[in-house]
Amino acid sequence: MKPTNVFTAMKLKYLLPLIVIGLAVTRTPATTVIPPTFEQLVQQAELIFQGTVTASRSVWEGEGGDRHIETYVTFQVEDNVKGQAGASYTIRMLGGTVGDETMEVTDTPKFQVGDRDILFVEHNNDQFVPLVGISHGRFHVQRDEQTGRDVVTNGDGEPVRDLTQLGRDEKAATAADVTEAISPDDLKAAIHKQLGDSADHPAN
Repeated sequence: MKPTNVFTAMKLKYLLPLIVIGLAVTRTPATTVIPPTFEQLVQQAELIFQGTVTASRSVWEGEGGDRHIETYVTFQVEDNVKGQAGASYTIRMLGGTVGDETMEVTDTPKFQVGDRDILFVEHNNDQFVPLVGISHGRFHVQRDEQTGRDVVTNGDGEPVRDLTQLGRDEKAATAADVTEAISPDDLKAAIHKQLGDSADHPAN
């Protein structure tokens, strides 16, 4: 039986011709992704967890016309917010670098060992980036050197200030001053509240 084409198997509503393979990385126009609202992020995610990247490896997969690079990013899970990711969880993303060859999918989040993140995961192993809204499903946790507190930034590295404005007014959702950013605990508390509200008022 002929193997299913890897690109057909992934969610075609997300997968567009954004891939370049070569010795030098060439960027192609990014996919236009409608930023999800906070409610959509929470509802669509199958798993939400806070964790730290412990490993990232890229490998060649497939044969012939299906030959491609995939990257496996492993997290040490510190807090399961929605669902159970276990103590360790690995996401699979299309693209990466093996040796001197790079396959780049624009707008794909880049993870490094030591990164601390809160992820909104959906369709892992089936979707070319298994995060709700691609980069919108990743919130980075970083230390504010001035105050010493942990703060949350979005996929573009901008401090997140107002979750209610996500997907509505991205400028209002972020802050120019990192001291105005919410903390990871603020984000997780809002997720729990949203999950509670959804349970109390299920969609018809």
